[in-house]
Amino acid sequence: MSGEKPTLSVIVAGGGTAGHIEPALAVADAIKAIDGDVVVTALGTARGLETTLVPERGYPLELIPPVPLPRKPTLDLLRLPRRVLHSVRRTRAVMDETGADVIVGFGGYVALPAYLAAGAGLLRRRRRIPIVVHEANASAGIANKIGARRATRVLAAVAGSGVKARGRAEAEIVGIPVRASITGLDRAGLRSKARAHFGLPAEGPVLLVFGGSQGARSLNEAVSGAAESLAAAGIAVLHAHGPKNTLDVPDSAGGPPYVAVPYLSRMDLAYSAADAVICRSGAMTVAEVSAVGLPALYVPLPHGNGEQELNARPVVEAGGGMIVRDGDLTAAFVADTVIPLLRDPVRLADMGRRAAGAGHRSAAAEVAQIVLDVAALKKETR
Repeated sequence: MSGEKPTLSVIVAGGGTAGHIEPALAVADAIKAIDGDVVVTALGTARGLETTLVPERGYPLELIPPVPLPRKPTLDLLRLPRRVLHSVRRTRAVMDETGADVIVGFGGYVALPAYLAAGAGLLRRRRRIPIVVHEANASAGIANKIGARRATRVLAAVAGSGVKARGRAEAEIVGIPVRASITGLDRAGLRSKARAHFGLPAEGPVLLVFGGSQGARSLNEAVSGAAESLAAAGIAVLHAHGPKNTLDVPDSAGGPPYVAVPYLSRMDLAYSAADAVICRSGAMTVAEVSAVGLPALYVPLPHGNGEQELNARPVVEAGGGMIVRDGDLTAAFVADTVIPLLRDPVRLADMGRRAAGAGHRSAAAEVAQIVLDVAALKKETR
């Protein structure tokens, strides 16, 4: 028998939204950085952003049928058991084809079938595949709550998320995995290149605005409504309004430009060009913005279970940002609160340091090592 180390196979399950996909890919990158021989396969559905994001990052993507959980008692609820079974069978086939040694799940529609398929007793599976669960949000979803009951290790971004390990033990707090291109970003070094890329002035404050991949109407209306005030104050704007939206912004008449784009494909350059940001507070957004040390005005979604406000709270309590309720974000608020902030470099610098100190820059590497340790232990005990 040779002494060569066996090749490990890891499946990352985090599809649907960028908030699930980006942590999964950050961990995948960190795994490959630790051991380039590890085979990493991403699990997803044909509906999610993973069909674009995963191939762009160079990982094989295996698609399974989505299993959205109906929120109301409809006929879809009656069809749920059959859909779950179909998805679990397909997921199990992927696990067998890849020889998976461990599943690391990040919640959502893709993770639940993976957790169920990894079990030893379901549908006469011959072997149990160990599970690592990571919960990015301040309030855990149902998929991760179920997965945690079966998991070898349970990880979370913040305390009190509601996801618990077997025996009701608290999750290990590791932060949110963020890609190395963001955690290692040299904003100061890239500032000139970034501003030239977007057609922004080399000097003077720049406000970055984005509301997620689809934009956010309330952010769009409030900031564009303050365009004249921002220009008069000498503040340039880089605003991603969403591919389905448009902005009607008056000409700055020789003042700093208001650059409106549908989507930002180079977030590294956007962060480097900016001095402050107005954005939603999804878990991944908060993790990235704090990791690069940007002062932020977080505007949580006005609906849902309030998790977006919870996501931003640790950074805000550390002094790295502000929480602004959606209904309070108006053109007048931008003029009265945001403009004075952007014209105060000392305050901006202090908020930036506090934001950077609130993050977990090493989260991706920590999660990756945990995943590899679990996989290696399983390999040894076969």
